Amino acid sequence: MKDLYTFDQSPEAAIETYRQVQTAYKAIFDEMKVRILVAEASSGDMGGNHSHEYHLADPTGEDTVAHCTGCGYTANDEVAVSRTKRPDAFHTSAPSNYGLWRGITKDRKTLINAWYPQHNGGRLNFHAVKSLVPELDTSVHDPLPLWEVAVDSPETVLVNIIDSGLASSFGDMHSKLPLLPGELRDDFIGPQFATSTAASGEGLNLLAVAEGDGCPRCASGFLKIDRALELGHTFYLGSRYSKPLEALVTLPVRPSQPVPIQMGCFGIGVSRIFGAVAENTADSRGLNWPRAIAPFEVAVIPSSTVNDETLAFFDSLTGSRSFDAVLDDRKRPFGWKMKDADMTGYPVVVILGKAWRERSVCEVQCRRLEFKQEVAASELPEVLGELLQKL
Repeated sequence: MKDLYTFDQSPEAAIETYRQVQTAYKAIFDEMKVRILVAEASSGDMGGNHSHEYHLADPTGEDTVAHCTGCGYTANDEVAVSRTKRPDAFHTSAPSNYGLWRGITKDRKTLINAWYPQHNGGRLNFHAVKSLVPELDTSVHDPLPLWEVAVDSPETVLVNIIDSGLASSFGDMHSKLPLLPGELRDDFIGPQFATSTAASGEGLNLLAVAEGDGCPRCASGFLKIDRALELGHTFYLGSRYSKPLEALVTLPVRPSQPVPIQMGCFGIGVSRIFGAVAENTADSRGLNWPRAIAPFEVAVIPSSTVNDETLAFFDSLTGSRSFDAVLDDRKRPFGWKMKDADMTGYPVVVILGKAWRERSVCEVQCRRLEFKQEVAASELPEVLGELLQKL
């Protein structure tokens, strides 16, 4: 993991530092020539109110990212929103149309029922629930046994959080879908609450965004949902840690009034990048590394035994343009070497075969660019340079 922590004297300076790090991260990922989605994200337990995740779009990813087909809006689905108008009410009490998710707070005293419409494939947005109940423990998959231990205590609380689309039919709904299982319903003596309104006064939206929802930033775009692998994260922490730690700095303009240091936290998963990029770029023949993180840029493979002429050519090639190249001089069959080069995933392969021995012409292959061409030795440095610029 590559970690970076920054310390600034003002929010303005800290935000400028944040942008500079973002620019550096973009340059790093751009050099790898892979599709990176920079997504607005939740700061989670790290704290702060501004963060971005750096994702490699890949169907094997564990995260879900929404991005607009028209503008640059991109967000983790935890915080993504849409402009798709939701119905004011969902007029049906059929139990199959309602989703119920249960959670519990970290002190195990409050049970949360989150009610949401699950018709048309609606999914619950856990971040929306956690924003209403900050002490929610999202790691618990079956909260009822934990809550049952203290259910007969007046300190236990039941909270029903209701998506605004269900608010008008909630009374009829929970007569068919009880708030608690029978045995707990009989023992529970604490207070219970229900809400379908956010602090802003607007109705609660507990649904995650869906493919085809309208983009919240532009009038014409629609959201596309992709699975993705997180490779990096940037956090603007502000005074989240400096205030409680009393980490203060004195400014020349106000020497008598120390202010909290403004902090940032940044990280790239270096080892994670290799696994993610390998998975994302591999094809049926093997790995297919981008130039920036390949073991070598160019593999030179003679079809016959390496001799002085081969070595002189290789030295000339690597000296002329400083190519990061490797010569396969192993005593193995030519076909084995070619298959091994494919599996290893060198960006460019130069083959010294019959045409090389007869006419000083080599064959250049680049799977990623679907390039395969005979090139004269005198033109090889220029051709390799052009190919590598695209990789």
